[in-house]
Amino acid sequence: MLAVTVVLALAGCATTIPRSIREPAPGNITLARARAAGPELTGKQIRWGGTIATTTNRKRDTWLEVVERPLDSEGRPRRTDRTGGRFLVRVAGFLDPSVYARGRDITVSGTLLAPRSGTIGEYPYLFPVVNAGQIHLWPRPRPVPRYDYDPFWPGPWYPWGSRFPYGPYF
Repeated sequence: MLAVTVVLALAGCATTIPRSIREPAPGNITLARARAAGPELTGKQIRWGGTIATTTNRKRDTWLEVVERPLDSEGRPRRTDRTGGRFLVRVAGFLDPSVYARGRDITVSGTLLAPRSGTIGEYPYLFPVVNAGQIHLWPRPRPVPRYDYDPFWPGPWYPWGSRFPYGPYF
């Protein structure tokens, strides 16, 4: 009985998220540091995440432009307006742009390549570039149900309900 309990407890702890996504890379290089350092950090391991801004397919690879977001303890980008900027991700092969679409959250681990100059609109921008070793596309968050009334309150017909127009009866 104890063995079954231990096996079930360990199975509950199992995760499908790769270790390189869950745990920060050695040195924990930030996006701001990579932008400031330029090419001197080329070849360093990183783990960054954020929200996809654009997906561009080329003949042999796919390029993602990502708006960086801070990561939580599992490596998932937090839903916040705080950002360190943008970075590019080079992924070997084809990624479907309808799956890796604008607004989807990803976390990527890999090595830094030489930064690339580009623009955001007309603004010139220096993008740190990541050669993706591991990429994790997070599922879309489920919408939270909204209630026009408290679902645990007996209802508008109850004398003390919020929709009862005449007040409580005694």
